[in-house]
Amino acid sequence: MTGMVMSGAKRAQPAVGRMLNKVPEVTVWFWIIKILCTTVGESFADWINMTLGVGLRTTSLIFTVVLVGALVWQLRTRQYTPPVYWLTVVVVSVTGTLYTDILTDDLKVPLAVSTTVFAVVLAIVFGVWWKRERTLSIHSIVTLPREAFYWLAVLVTFALGTAAGDWTLDATGWGPGTSVLLPAGLIATILLGWRLGANAVLSFWLAYILTRPLGANLGDWLASPTADQGLGVGTAMTSVIFLVAILLTVVYLTGTRRDVIDGAAYSHLGSVTTRPGRERAMLAYYAVVAAATGVLLAWAAAQPHAQPASEEDQPAAPTVHLTPNQAVAHFPPSEVAKFRTIANDTLTMLRRGDQTGATARIKDLETAWDDDQQTLQPLDDTAWHFLDSQIDDVLTALRASPADPVAEKDALTALLTSLG
Repeated sequence: MTGMVMSGAKRAQPAVGRMLNKVPEVTVWFWIIKILCTTVGESFADWINMTLGVGLRTTSLIFTVVLVGALVWQLRTRQYTPPVYWLTVVVVSVTGTLYTDILTDDLKVPLAVSTTVFAVVLAIVFGVWWKRERTLSIHSIVTLPREAFYWLAVLVTFALGTAAGDWTLDATGWGPGTSVLLPAGLIATILLGWRLGANAVLSFWLAYILTRPLGANLGDWLASPTADQGLGVGTAMTSVIFLVAILLTVVYLTGTRRDVIDGAAYSHLGSVTTRPGRERAMLAYYAVVAAATGVLLAWAAAQPHAQPASEEDQPAAPTVHLTPNQAVAHFPPSEVAKFRTIANDTLTMLRRGDQTGATARIKDLETAWDDDQQTLQPLDDTAWHFLDSQIDDVLTALRASPADPVAEKDALTALLTSLG
Protein backbone atom coordinates (compact mmCIF):
# COMPACT_ATOMS: atom_id res chain seq x y z
CA MET A 1 0.00 0.00 0.00
CA THR A 2 2.86 2.28 -0.85
CA GLY A 3 1.86 5.94 -0.77
CA MET A 4 -1.57 5.19 0.62
CA VAL A 5 -1.94 8.57 2.32
CA MET A 6 -0.60 10.81 -0.41
CA SER A 7 -4.03 11.56 -1.88
CA GLY A 8 -2.97 14.66 -3.73
CA ALA A 9 -1.32 16.50 -0.86
CA LYS A 10 0.81 19.38 -2.06
CA ARG A 11 4.41 19.83 -1.02
CA ALA A 12 5.45 23.09 0.58
CA GLN A 13 8.54 24.65 2.02
CA PRO A 14 8.86 24.39 5.78
CA ALA A 15 7.02 27.12 7.65
CA VAL A 16 8.25 28.87 10.75
CA GLY A 17 7.91 26.64 13.81
CA ARG A 18 7.58 23.50 11.74
CA MET A 19 9.62 20.32 11.81
CA LEU A 20 10.55 17.86 9.15
CA ASN A 21 7.92 15.14 8.83
CA LYS A 22 8.12 12.95 11.95
CA VAL A 23 6.75 9.71 10.48
CA PRO A 24 7.99 7.34 7.75
CA GLU A 25 6.83 7.11 4.17
CA VAL A 26 4.14 4.46 3.68
CA THR A 27 6.05 1.83 1.74
CA VAL A 28 5.89 -1.96 1.92
CA TRP A 29 8.55 -1.69 4.65
CA PHE A 30 6.14 0.36 6.75
CA TRP A 31 3.52 -2.40 6.72
CA ILE A 32 6.04 -5.19 7.31
CA ILE A 33 7.52 -3.57 10.37
CA LYS A 34 4.09 -2.46 11.64
CA ILE A 35 2.88 -6.08 11.63
CA LEU A 36 6.11 -7.17 13.32
CA CYS A 37 5.51 -4.56 16.03
CA THR A 38 1.92 -5.67 16.62
CA THR A 39 3.01 -9.29 16.97
CA VAL A 40 5.59 -8.26 19.56
CA GLY A 41 2.92 -6.24 21.35
CA GLU A 42 0.91 -9.41 21.91
CA SER A 43 3.66 -11.94 22.62
CA PHE A 44 6.01 -9.70 24.64
CA ALA A 45 3.21 -8.45 26.89
CA ASP A 46 2.09 -12.05 27.54
CA TRP A 47 5.65 -13.18 28.21
CA ILE A 48 6.37 -10.52 30.83
CA ASN A 49 2.92 -10.56 32.37
CA MET A 50 2.30 -14.29 32.49
CA THR A 51 5.40 -16.37 31.77
CA LEU A 52 7.66 -14.29 34.02
CA GLY A 53 4.83 -13.91 36.52
CA VAL A 54 5.13 -10.11 36.84
CA GLY A 55 1.36 -9.66 36.82
CA LEU A 56 -0.95 -7.60 34.63
CA ARG A 57 -1.12 -4.43 36.70
CA THR A 58 2.60 -4.29 37.42
CA THR A 59 3.45 -4.95 33.77
CA SER A 60 1.02 -2.21 32.70
CA LEU A 61 2.57 0.26 35.13
CA ILE A 62 6.08 -0.55 33.92
CA PHE A 63 5.18 -0.08 30.28
CA THR A 64 3.23 3.10 30.95
CA VAL A 65 6.43 4.59 32.37
CA VAL A 66 8.43 3.24 29.41
CA LEU A 67 5.81 4.66 27.02
CA VAL A 68 6.10 8.13 28.55
CA GLY A 69 9.88 7.98 28.15
CA ALA A 70 9.67 6.77 24.54
CA LEU A 71 7.13 9.45 23.61
CA VAL A 72 9.22 12.22 25.17
CA TRP A 73 12.23 11.00 23.19
CA GLN A 74 10.20 10.83 19.97
CA LEU A 75 8.59 14.24 20.49
CA ARG A 76 11.97 15.86 21.11
CA THR A 77 13.35 14.73 17.75
CA ARG A 78 13.11 17.19 14.87
CA GLN A 79 12.69 14.68 12.07
CA TYR A 80 11.82 11.06 11.44
CA THR A 81 14.44 8.85 13.11
CA PRO A 82 13.76 5.12 12.48
CA PRO A 83 15.11 3.65 15.77
CA VAL A 84 13.26 6.18 17.93
CA TYR A 85 10.02 6.05 15.93
CA TRP A 86 9.77 2.26 15.78
CA LEU A 87 10.78 1.84 19.42
CA THR A 88 7.84 4.07 20.27
CA VAL A 89 5.52 1.99 18.08
CA VAL A 90 6.63 -1.24 19.81
CA VAL A 91 6.06 0.27 23.26
CA VAL A 92 2.68 1.71 22.22
CA SER A 93 1.74 -1.73 20.89
CA VAL A 94 2.60 -3.46 24.16
CA THR A 95 0.92 -0.76 26.27
CA GLY A 96 -2.27 -0.69 24.18
CA THR A 97 -2.53 -4.47 24.51
CA LEU A 98 -2.07 -4.29 28.28
CA TYR A 99 -4.74 -1.59 28.70
CA THR A 100 -7.26 -3.75 26.86
CA ASP A 101 -6.26 -6.78 28.94
CA ILE A 102 -6.85 -4.80 32.15
CA LEU A 103 -10.38 -3.96 31.04
CA THR A 104 -11.10 -7.55 29.99
CA ASP A 105 -9.26 -9.70 32.53
CA ASP A 106 -9.03 -7.43 35.56
CA LEU A 107 -12.14 -5.25 35.41
CA LYS A 108 -14.26 -7.86 33.60
CA VAL A 109 -15.50 -5.41 30.98
CA PRO A 110 -17.15 -7.39 28.13
CA LEU A 111 -15.17 -7.30 24.89
CA ALA A 112 -18.19 -5.96 23.02
CA VAL A 113 -18.31 -2.99 25.39
CA SER A 114 -14.56 -2.27 25.29
CA THR A 115 -14.54 -2.54 21.48
CA THR A 116 -17.41 -0.05 21.26
CA VAL A 117 -15.80 2.33 23.73
CA PHE A 118 -12.45 2.30 21.91
CA ALA A 119 -14.20 2.82 18.56
CA VAL A 120 -16.04 5.87 19.96
CA VAL A 121 -12.83 7.24 21.51
CA LEU A 122 -10.98 6.83 18.20
CA ALA A 123 -13.80 8.62 16.35
CA ILE A 124 -13.55 11.49 18.86
CA VAL A 125 -9.75 11.68 18.44
CA PHE A 126 -10.08 11.80 14.65
CA GLY A 127 -12.92 14.33 14.88
CA VAL A 128 -10.97 16.74 17.09
CA TRP A 129 -7.82 16.19 15.03
CA TRP A 130 -9.68 17.03 11.80
CA LYS A 131 -11.49 20.02 13.27
CA ARG A 132 -8.22 21.52 14.49
CA GLU A 133 -5.85 20.58 11.64
CA ARG A 134 -8.18 19.89 8.66
CA THR A 135 -6.18 16.78 7.75
CA LEU A 136 -5.60 13.27 9.10
CA SER A 137 -2.79 12.48 6.69
CA ILE A 138 0.41 11.18 8.24
CA HIS A 139 2.29 13.14 5.58
CA SER A 140 1.45 16.28 7.52
CA ILE A 141 2.98 15.43 10.91
CA VAL A 142 5.12 18.58 11.01
CA THR A 143 3.92 20.28 14.23
CA LEU A 144 3.78 19.16 17.84
CA PRO A 145 -0.05 19.19 18.08
CA ARG A 146 -0.34 17.01 14.96
CA GLU A 147 2.21 14.59 16.33
CA ALA A 148 0.36 14.42 19.65
CA PHE A 149 -2.88 13.62 17.83
CA TYR A 150 -1.05 11.03 15.74
CA TRP A 151 0.35 9.12 18.72
CA LEU A 152 -2.93 9.29 20.61
CA ALA A 153 -4.70 7.83 17.56
CA VAL A 154 -2.04 5.11 17.26
CA LEU A 155 -2.46 4.12 20.92
CA VAL A 156 -6.25 3.91 20.58
CA THR A 157 -6.00 1.90 17.33
CA PHE A 158 -3.85 -0.67 19.12
CA ALA A 159 -6.34 -0.92 21.98
CA LEU A 160 -9.27 -1.08 19.55
CA GLY A 161 -7.57 -3.70 17.37
CA THR A 162 -6.84 -5.82 20.44
CA ALA A 163 -10.40 -5.65 21.75
CA ALA A 164 -12.01 -6.23 18.35
CA GLY A 165 -9.67 -9.13 17.58
CA ASP A 166 -10.29 -10.81 20.96
CA TRP A 167 -14.04 -10.24 20.61
CA THR A 168 -13.99 -11.93 17.20
CA LEU A 169 -12.09 -14.95 18.54
CA ASP A 170 -14.34 -15.20 21.57
CA ALA A 171 -17.48 -15.14 19.41
CA THR A 172 -16.30 -17.47 16.65
CA GLY A 173 -14.08 -19.93 18.51
CA TRP A 174 -11.63 -19.87 15.60
CA GLY A 175 -8.21 -21.41 16.16
CA PRO A 176 -4.94 -19.43 15.99
CA GLY A 177 -4.27 -20.27 12.33
CA THR A 178 -7.80 -19.65 11.08
CA SER A 179 -8.02 -16.35 12.93
CA VAL A 180 -5.19 -14.90 10.82
CA LEU A 181 -7.27 -15.16 7.65
CA LEU A 182 -9.98 -12.60 8.44
CA PRO A 183 -7.78 -9.52 9.12
CA ALA A 184 -5.47 -10.55 6.26
CA GLY A 185 -8.43 -10.80 3.89
CA LEU A 186 -9.86 -7.46 5.03
CA ILE A 187 -6.50 -5.75 4.51
CA ALA A 188 -6.45 -7.20 0.99
CA THR A 189 -9.91 -5.74 0.30
CA ILE A 190 -8.71 -2.35 1.54
CA LEU A 191 -5.67 -2.53 -0.73
CA LEU A 192 -7.99 -3.28 -3.65
CA GLY A 193 -10.27 -0.38 -2.69
CA TRP A 194 -7.33 2.01 -2.47
CA ARG A 195 -6.09 0.88 -5.87
CA LEU A 196 -9.54 1.53 -7.31
CA GLY A 197 -9.68 5.08 -5.98
CA ALA A 198 -10.84 4.94 -2.35
CA ASN A 199 -9.86 7.81 -0.09
CA ALA A 200 -6.22 7.21 0.78
CA VAL A 201 -6.35 8.58 4.35
CA LEU A 202 -9.42 6.46 5.21
CA SER A 203 -7.81 3.39 3.63
CA PHE A 204 -4.61 3.93 5.57
CA TRP A 205 -6.28 4.13 8.98
CA LEU A 206 -8.56 1.16 8.29
CA ALA A 207 -5.54 -0.95 7.36
CA TYR A 208 -3.63 0.41 10.35
CA ILE A 209 -6.34 -0.79 12.74
CA LEU A 210 -6.55 -4.22 11.10
CA THR A 211 -2.81 -4.85 11.33
CA ARG A 212 -3.28 -5.09 15.11
CA PRO A 213 -5.50 -8.22 15.12
CA LEU A 214 -3.46 -9.61 12.21
CA GLY A 215 -0.19 -9.29 14.12
CA ALA A 216 -1.72 -10.50 17.39
CA ASN A 217 -3.30 -13.55 15.76
CA LEU A 218 -0.05 -14.30 13.98
CA GLY A 219 1.77 -14.13 17.31
CA ASP A 220 -0.80 -16.42 18.95
CA TRP A 221 -0.50 -18.89 16.09
CA LEU A 222 3.26 -19.08 16.50
CA ALA A 223 3.24 -19.16 20.30
CA SER A 224 0.30 -21.51 20.95
CA PRO A 225 1.01 -25.20 21.62
CA THR A 226 0.49 -27.58 18.71
CA ALA A 227 -2.27 -29.24 20.73
CA ASP A 228 -4.17 -25.94 20.40
CA GLN A 229 -3.55 -25.71 16.62
CA GLY A 230 -0.56 -23.43 17.06
CA LEU A 231 3.05 -23.87 15.95
CA GLY A 232 4.41 -24.34 19.48
CA VAL A 233 7.15 -21.70 19.26
CA GLY A 234 6.24 -20.16 22.65
CA THR A 235 5.78 -16.52 23.65
CA ALA A 236 9.42 -15.96 24.60
CA MET A 237 10.86 -17.28 21.33
CA THR A 238 8.16 -15.54 19.28
CA SER A 239 9.06 -12.24 20.96
CA VAL A 240 12.77 -12.79 20.31
CA ILE A 241 12.24 -13.69 16.64
CA PHE A 242 10.12 -10.65 15.91
CA LEU A 243 12.23 -8.24 17.96
CA VAL A 244 15.29 -9.36 15.99
CA ALA A 245 13.35 -8.95 12.73
CA ILE A 246 12.33 -5.43 13.79
CA LEU A 247 15.91 -4.57 14.73
CA LEU A 248 17.29 -5.78 11.40
CA THR A 249 14.60 -3.91 9.45
CA VAL A 250 15.20 -0.69 11.39
CA VAL A 251 18.96 -0.98 10.79
CA TYR A 252 18.29 -1.45 7.07
CA LEU A 253 15.93 1.55 6.89
CA THR A 254 18.31 3.72 8.89
CA GLY A 255 21.10 2.97 6.45
CA THR A 256 19.13 3.18 3.21
CA ARG A 257 16.60 5.89 4.20
CA ARG A 258 14.10 4.19 1.90
CA ASP A 259 11.21 5.23 4.12
CA VAL A 260 12.15 8.89 4.53
CA ILE A 261 9.67 11.33 2.98
CA ASP A 262 11.35 13.66 0.50
CA GLY A 263 10.76 17.34 1.10
CA ALA A 264 10.43 19.21 4.34
CA ALA A 265 6.68 19.25 4.79
CA TYR A 266 3.30 18.89 3.23
CA SER A 267 0.61 21.51 3.05
CA HIS A 268 -1.33 22.11 6.23
CA LEU A 269 -4.50 21.87 4.16
CA GLY A 270 -6.43 18.61 3.90
CA SER A 271 -5.99 16.35 0.92
CA VAL A 272 -8.05 17.38 -2.09
CA THR A 273 -9.44 14.57 -4.17
CA THR A 274 -9.68 14.88 -7.94
CA ARG A 275 -12.15 11.99 -8.21
CA PRO A 276 -14.95 12.52 -5.66
CA GLY A 277 -17.30 10.19 -7.55
CA ARG A 278 -14.79 7.35 -7.40
CA GLU A 279 -14.23 7.95 -3.68
CA ARG A 280 -17.98 7.81 -3.00
CA ALA A 281 -18.23 4.55 -4.93
CA MET A 282 -15.36 3.06 -2.95
CA LEU A 283 -16.96 4.24 0.28
CA ALA A 284 -20.01 2.18 -0.67
CA TYR A 285 -17.63 -0.71 -1.45
CA TYR A 286 -16.17 -0.47 2.08
CA ALA A 287 -19.70 -0.46 3.52
CA VAL A 288 -20.51 -3.67 1.61
CA VAL A 289 -17.29 -5.28 2.88
CA ALA A 290 -18.17 -4.29 6.46
CA ALA A 291 -21.69 -5.71 6.10
CA ALA A 292 -20.35 -8.96 4.62
CA THR A 293 -17.86 -9.24 7.47
CA GLY A 294 -20.67 -8.80 9.98
CA VAL A 295 -22.68 -11.56 8.30
CA LEU A 296 -19.65 -13.87 8.31
CA LEU A 297 -18.99 -13.27 12.00
CA ALA A 298 -22.65 -13.77 12.90
CA TRP A 299 -22.67 -17.04 11.00
CA ALA A 300 -19.44 -18.23 12.62
CA ALA A 301 -20.70 -17.30 16.08
CA ALA A 302 -23.85 -19.38 15.49
CA GLN A 303 -21.83 -22.51 14.68
CA PRO A 304 -21.07 -25.03 17.44
CA HIS A 305 -17.54 -24.41 18.67
CA ALA A 306 -15.40 -24.85 21.72
CA GLN A 307 -14.38 -21.87 23.78
CA PRO A 308 -10.58 -21.97 23.47
CA ALA A 309 -9.89 -19.81 26.51
CA SER A 310 -11.97 -21.85 28.94
CA GLU A 311 -10.12 -25.05 29.66
CA GLU A 312 -11.92 -25.28 32.98
CA ASP A 313 -15.16 -25.90 31.07
CA GLN A 314 -13.73 -29.02 29.45
CA PRO A 315 -13.96 -32.41 31.19
CA ALA A 316 -10.76 -33.29 32.95
CA ALA A 317 -8.87 -36.36 31.87
CA PRO A 318 -8.72 -39.21 34.40
CA THR A 319 -5.59 -39.00 36.51
CA VAL A 320 -3.85 -41.05 39.15
CA HIS A 321 -2.92 -39.67 42.54
CA LEU A 322 0.73 -38.77 42.90
CA THR A 323 2.83 -37.69 45.84
CA PRO A 324 4.49 -34.25 45.64
CA ASN A 325 7.83 -35.86 44.79
CA GLN A 326 6.26 -37.91 42.01
CA ALA A 327 4.32 -34.95 40.61
CA VAL A 328 7.35 -32.71 40.00
CA ALA A 329 10.27 -35.14 39.92
CA HIS A 330 10.84 -34.91 36.15
CA PHE A 331 10.05 -31.22 35.66
CA PRO A 332 12.66 -28.39 35.73
CA PRO A 333 12.77 -26.87 39.25
CA SER A 334 12.68 -23.33 37.81
CA GLU A 335 9.38 -24.04 36.04
CA VAL A 336 7.87 -25.64 39.13
CA ALA A 337 8.98 -22.63 41.19
CA LYS A 338 7.26 -20.31 38.70
CA PHE A 339 3.94 -22.14 39.03
CA ARG A 340 4.31 -22.27 42.81
CA THR A 341 4.96 -18.53 43.01
CA ILE A 342 1.81 -17.71 41.04
CA ALA A 343 -0.30 -20.09 43.15
CA ASN A 344 1.15 -18.63 46.36
CA ASP A 345 0.43 -15.09 45.18
CA THR A 346 -3.15 -16.05 44.39
CA LEU A 347 -3.66 -17.68 47.78
CA THR A 348 -2.22 -14.62 49.53
CA MET A 349 -4.65 -12.36 47.65
CA LEU A 350 -7.58 -14.57 48.66
CA ARG A 351 -6.54 -14.44 52.30
CA ARG A 352 -6.49 -10.63 52.05
CA GLY A 353 -9.96 -10.67 50.53
CA ASP A 354 -8.73 -9.51 47.09
CA GLN A 355 -10.94 -11.68 44.91
CA THR A 356 -10.42 -9.53 41.79
CA GLY A 357 -6.65 -9.64 42.11
CA ALA A 358 -6.67 -13.39 42.71
CA THR A 359 -8.83 -14.01 39.65
CA ALA A 360 -6.51 -11.92 37.49
CA ARG A 361 -3.36 -13.54 38.91
CA ILE A 362 -4.58 -17.09 38.32
CA LYS A 363 -4.80 -16.38 34.59
CA ASP A 364 -1.02 -16.02 34.69
CA LEU A 365 -0.85 -19.63 35.89
CA GLU A 366 -3.17 -20.77 33.11
CA THR A 367 -1.10 -19.09 30.43
CA ALA A 368 2.29 -20.15 31.85
CA TRP A 369 1.11 -23.77 32.13
CA ASP A 370 -0.20 -23.77 28.55
CA ASP A 371 3.02 -22.22 27.26
CA ASP A 372 5.10 -24.95 28.92
CA GLN A 373 2.92 -27.87 27.80
CA GLN A 374 5.13 -28.77 24.83
CA THR A 375 8.16 -28.90 27.11
CA LEU A 376 6.73 -30.54 30.23
CA GLN A 377 4.27 -33.13 28.92
CA PRO A 378 6.91 -35.21 27.04
CA LEU A 379 9.00 -35.34 30.24
CA ASP A 380 6.27 -37.05 32.29
CA ASP A 381 2.84 -37.43 30.71
CA THR A 382 1.23 -38.90 33.84
CA ALA A 383 2.49 -36.14 36.12
CA TRP A 384 1.53 -33.49 33.59
CA HIS A 385 -2.08 -34.72 33.42
CA PHE A 386 -2.21 -34.96 37.23
CA LEU A 387 -1.12 -31.32 37.67
CA ASP A 388 -3.24 -30.21 34.72
CA SER A 389 -6.31 -31.62 36.46
CA GLN A 390 -5.45 -29.79 39.68
CA ILE A 391 -4.88 -26.52 37.80
CA ASP A 392 -8.28 -26.98 36.13
CA ASP A 393 -9.82 -27.38 39.60
CA VAL A 394 -8.17 -24.12 40.70
CA LEU A 395 -9.35 -22.24 37.60
CA THR A 396 -12.90 -23.55 38.05
CA ALA A 397 -12.96 -22.54 41.70
CA LEU A 398 -11.53 -19.06 41.10
CA ARG A 399 -13.96 -18.31 38.27
CA ALA A 400 -17.10 -19.69 39.90
CA SER A 401 -20.00 -17.33 40.50
CA PRO A 402 -20.75 -16.68 43.26
CA ALA A 403 -17.27 -17.05 44.66
CA ASP A 404 -16.65 -19.78 47.22
CA PRO A 405 -13.54 -18.78 49.24
CA VAL A 406 -13.30 -22.17 50.96
CA ALA A 407 -13.31 -24.10 47.66
CA GLU A 408 -10.81 -21.66 46.17
CA LYS A 409 -8.37 -22.01 49.05
CA ASP A 410 -8.76 -25.80 49.15
CA ALA A 411 -8.00 -26.11 45.43
CA LEU A 412 -4.95 -23.85 45.70
CA THR A 413 -3.69 -25.65 48.79
CA ALA A 414 -3.96 -29.02 47.04
CA LEU A 415 -2.05 -27.67 44.03
CA LEU A 416 0.66 -26.12 46.21
CA THR A 417 1.07 -29.41 48.03
CA SER A 418 1.61 -31.22 44.74
CA LEU A 419 4.09 -28.55 43.64
CA GLY A 420 6.08 -29.12 46.81
